[in-house]
Amino acid sequence: MQISVILEPSDESGYTATVPSLPGCISEGNSREDALLNIREAILLYLDPVDDNAAYAPESEVLETAV
Repeated sequence: MQISVILEPSDESGYTATVPSLPGCISEGNSREDALLNIREAILLYLDPVDDNAAYAPESEVLETAV
């Protein structure tokens, strides 16, 4: 799978990487290489499936919706 990543120099130092197709998926690194390694990990965590057997409070509702 290929995902577009925006890599920008940070205001302070280093680089910030964001993924437009994954809202909130952002990472940073001191170098371009670090930022790309970190955003790769962030993408994998972002796409990691949620445990469907997780325990919820008794009054919780589990709903599905299309996005």
